[in-house]
Amino acid sequence: MAYCTGRCMGHDNLRGAFEAEDVVAMVRRIFTGRAKFHDGIGQIAPGITVHRVGGHTSGLQVTRVMTRRGWMVLASDASHFYANFQQHRPFPVVANVVEMLEGYRLMNELAASPQHIIPGHDPLVMQQYPAAAPGLEDIVVRLDADPKVA
Repeated sequence: MAYCTGRCMGHDNLRGAFEAEDVVAMVRRIFTGRAKFHDGIGQIAPGITVHRVGGHTSGLQVTRVMTRRGWMVLASDASHFYANFQQHRPFPVVANVVEMLEGYRLMNELAASPQHIIPGHDPLVMQQYPAAAPGLEDIVVRLDADPKVA
């Protein structure tokens, strides 16, 4: 919230991923007590934790989830594509390159294996995991299922 309400939003290339109305809606949730902040590591529920990585944006977090396959890391914007964390190639829109690279290391430590890290925007995710239900192909996948391709 500090990032998306602060001085970084004065730069076109940093604010491009944010919608003002989404930020305002979040501020409203804070004022009504419907938001909780986690610095560093926080437990959301049993088997679900968040971990600060920074990088793409200040304060960015990844989510670690225990599944039947083991610990999965949902990278979100910490790694947009598989190539980012696999090849240590930072995404071009970045607030802190060192934090981004360290975030790749942390994701590997948190996940059961590199195959348990799910990037936030890679279309390959939809190809590698089975649909959550018939008719949901290319819309929703089962990340707790074994991937189709290794």
